[in-house]
Amino acid sequence: MKSNVTLKIEADLLQEARVLAAEEGSSISAMLSARLEQAVRERKGYNQARRSAVTRLRSGFNLNFTPPRTRGELHER
Repeated sequence: MKSNVTLKIEADLLQEARVLAAEEGSSISAMLSARLEQAVRERKGYNQARRSAVTRLRSGFNLNFTPPRTRGELHER
């Protein structure tokens, strides 16, 4: 379902937007819709990647690290 949106922008910006849309062979509405869709898609992808990374960090990583048993072993030459 599509909805109409009203914007208030400066006349100079509107003129530049018309030129840009014409160069792309599109309308201002289609151009703005595509750019907003892209921004939302990128935001969703970022949030999904962030949730995945936080989940991995919370579960931890097995680094198979065994600490030295004594101070002497640590400084052994």
